Amino acid sequence: MNKTWQIPRRTFLKGLGTVIALPMLEAMLPPAKLFAADATETGTAFPRRMAFVYIPNGANMEDWTPKTIGADYELPYILQPLEPLRKDFQVISGLAHDKARPHGDGPGDHARASATFLTGCQARKTKGADIKVGVSVDQIAAEKVGKYTRLPSLELSCDRGRIAGECDSGYSCAYQFNLSWKTESTPMPPEVDPRLVFDRLFSNGIAEETGESRAKRDLYNQSILDLVTEDASRLKSRLGYTDRHKLDEYLTAVRELEQRIQQAEKFAASQPDFVRPSGIPKQYEQHLRLMYDMMALAFQSDSTRVATFITAHDGDDRPYPFIGVSDGHHTLSHHQNDQAKKEKIAKINRFHMEQFGRFLTRLKSIKEGEGTLLDNCMIVYGGAIGDGNRHNHDNLPILLAGQGGGTLTPARHVKLDKETPMTNLYLSMLDRMGVAAQRVGDSTGKLEDV
Repeated sequence: MNKTWQIPRRTFLKGLGTVIALPMLEAMLPPAKLFAADATETGTAFPRRMAFVYIPNGANMEDWTPKTIGADYELPYILQPLEPLRKDFQVISGLAHDKARPHGDGPGDHARASATFLTGCQARKTKGADIKVGVSVDQIAAEKVGKYTRLPSLELSCDRGRIAGECDSGYSCAYQFNLSWKTESTPMPPEVDPRLVFDRLFSNGIAEETGESRAKRDLYNQSILDLVTEDASRLKSRLGYTDRHKLDEYLTAVRELEQRIQQAEKFAASQPDFVRPSGIPKQYEQHLRLMYDMMALAFQSDSTRVATFITAHDGDDRPYPFIGVSDGHHTLSHHQNDQAKKEKIAKINRFHMEQFGRFLTRLKSIKEGEGTLLDNCMIVYGGAIGDGNRHNHDNLPILLAGQGGGTLTPARHVKLDKETPMTNLYLSMLDRMGVAAQRVGDSTGKLEDV
């Protein structure tokens, strides 16, 4: 293509109540930056993204932890769904969250685990409004890199958030249903409705126009893409072949996701306990997949570079009958070494890993220069409880996916010294995002081997 023509990185397709951010195109990059691996503050190269995916109630660590360290380890039962992606992630053993322990506060491990996971701070034990924990790593990053994107950060969950009331042994529900904390007393409530996430990604923020746009689409059965057709056609006429193909793939992904949300809404409306129109699917697996796809789309469009996702809140007791587990997850986690219960927990853990693997595969299918979107990501997957029966907060089940723009060393099992603070990993990730931070919670320094 002719690189004498360059379009601004923050170019959007616009229509009534609609703004669609574009994926990174070659036409947005100076020739010398076309295949740069590292991100810059000005966004002239492919940016790095960071995400944190939380799983509840610990894991069956016997089926999670590889028996050997290094590159030639055998994937245990829970991790086996990631076999096609083993070059794209690393298993990190030995990380701990000391501030999730009681330290004199008694029971409440599920609330503390969630509150501590991204903050590394001890949550004040209260069921009132005087909540206090700490600023989370995602918000430390968002404060710095959020100014380059439409959304500073994106918070997602499959469980409706609660910011008041008591949820776990004298702890406020705010601790258990929020991972992200903008200040030590201000959580960032996650969105659970895929439709509202979609609208947030692609609306222009003007309430009147957004409502008119939605009404028009509903009336004429239109896609959000129908509102930006002119802009898209005008842009494509000036793009080279590679960028035209990339733009077509991206817009197709937007439309397919929109259709899946519409289908989920229709199904929800047909259910006997339906109360009001909502994009929240009845099937948990469908909900998980939609939210993962929202996160992928947000990264692909560079709508945000920082995201968190609660697959289920810690202490969640939903059953998983669709994989043959009718017992509640939290109930099973108190297995008391009953082998049958531990096997059921492993099945739940593996199910969640399958969904995560699907998300990683999606990121890997999206090209960025000579690499992929996954290459430019750093995604932490895991929780702040090790074994659910013991409620321990050391040797946590943690994966780190992506290559961080070529700065990470995946395809291996790393075993760290016992009691290595989880927040040391976060300091290392912030450094790769270009965010200078002296400390995150109880961190003691950056991880050198990551």
